[in-house]
Amino acid sequence: MNKLKRILRPLGIALAVIGVIVALGFVERTADRAPINDLDVTVEGAEGVHFIDEASVRREILDQGIAVMGSPTADVDITGIEERLKSIPCVAKAEVYHTMDGKLHARVQQRMPIVRVFNQDGNSFYIDKEGWTMPTSNNYTARVLVVTGQLNEPGAVNGVYSVYASDSLKQHCRSDDIHRLASFIAADPLWSALVDQVVVNADGEFELIPRVGVQRVLIGDGSALAERFEKLRIFYEKGIPKADWRRYARIDLRFADQIVCTKRTTL
Repeated sequence: MNKLKRILRPLGIALAVIGVIVALGFVERTADRAPINDLDVTVEGAEGVHFIDEASVRREILDQGIAVMGSPTADVDITGIEERLKSIPCVAKAEVYHTMDGKLHARVQQRMPIVRVFNQDGNSFYIDKEGWTMPTSNNYTARVLVVTGQLNEPGAVNGVYSVYASDSLKQHCRSDDIHRLASFIAADPLWSALVDQVVVNADGEFELIPRVGVQRVLIGDGSALAERFEKLRIFYEKGIPKADWRRYARIDLRFADQIVCTKRTTL
C-alpha cells in the first residue's frame, strides 16, 4: 500500500499541474475573445500640470478610425495605441493594457517642464526635468523659469529631442547648459524662489534677474554653478543686509574667490 501511495502521489501532482495549465489556457483564450467594454484613463504628473487631460487621451485612443470598443481584446493593437500616446509631445510615458473584465486601461505620464526658452525671434519651447524639449500648449502655460536673450535654439521647431543628444545641432546651441542651470535652480528652494528669469547676453553668458532688487547677477557660461551660487548665497546673507538692495546694478560671480559689484549711478 505504501509503495502504491509513493507511485500515485507524483502522478497526482503531475495531473494537478496539467489541470492548472489547461485551465489557464482556457481562461486566456476566453479573455482574448472578450470584447472591450470600457476604457479607463489615468493621467499622471506634477500637481497643477495640465498639458493633457483624460478627455484628450480618450479621444486619441477612440477617434482614430480604429475599432476599439466592442472589439475582441486580442484584436486591439495595444502596442500601436501606446506608441501613438508616446508620440504626443507632452507625454513622457504611456502604458496600455487590458484586464479580464474587458476593460482597457491607459496610463499616461506628463512631462514636467522646468524652464521655458524664448529665442530671439519670439518662438519658445519648454525643456522638461529629464532634458527633453517639448512645445508650448494653447491650453496650459507652465509657471517655470524663463530664459531669454541671444538664442536660436532648435527646440521651438524640431519637436521633442534630448538636449544632450550628440549631433551637429549641439555645437551651436545652449539648451544643455540651460537645462543644467534650470535644474540647479529648481533643486534649491532659495534660488527657485528668488530667480524667475535668466538672460543670455551678447557674449553668450548667463545673467540672473532676481525677483528682489534691480541688479543683474552675472554667472558666466554656466560652469562651476555650485561655487558661484554659494558665493551669491554668502553675499546675500552677509553683504546685502548691511546695504540697500538698490545700491548695486550688477553682481559678477565669474571670478574665483571674489564677487565684483557695480554700484548704480542713481538710486
